[in-house]
Amino acid sequence: MWWHDVVDAASPDHEAEMHDSEHPLYVMYTSGTTGTPKGILHTTGGYLTGTSYTHWSVFDLKDDDVYWCTADVGWVTGHSYMVYGPLANGATQVMYEGTPDAPHKGRWWEIIAKYGVTIFYTAPTAIRTFMKWGDDIPAEHDLSSIRLLGSVGESINPEAYIWYRKNIGADKTPIVDTGGRPRPVRS
Repeated sequence: MWWHDVVDAASPDHEAEMHDSEHPLYVMYTSGTTGTPKGILHTTGGYLTGTSYTHWSVFDLKDDDVYWCTADVGWVTGHSYMVYGPLANGATQVMYEGTPDAPHKGRWWEIIAKYGVTIFYTAPTAIRTFMKWGDDIPAEHDLSSIRLLGSVGESINPEAYIWYRKNIGADKTPIVDTGGRPRPVRS
């Protein structure tokens, strides 16, 4: 049986299953610096509430936004700010699987222009790669829909910040530097 047969046979009506707020959502395993695997349990209520709130507040989410987090969905940033937060908030979002240079080095900028992305959230590592590729590649695309830029992973270095704001944000778009941990900015 093919996946589409399963989808076609599924009922369009579903009831949400109720869970206690401390019901396990997922366990993230890491070895950290110790080399010994250890798991961190995230619970349904706390984790979903936290990611929903920080997604809404850090990115100043509006009803007409088109949000794009470029993180891998397997990373904590990916499933937090590509799945849990945006879906809980009913966000319209771009989900893209692939490298930023396939089929060409302007692929991400092409996607932003095509779908009218208003919030773009990526890593300083990607930004430094784009810097090496040159200013002319993003300049070939209409990035005027972007109203907020985000940086995630490690803190963004000054050179990457300036390049990102100038070449992607038209020297006017604010940048939220989450440094790997989004924090609310609303008062």
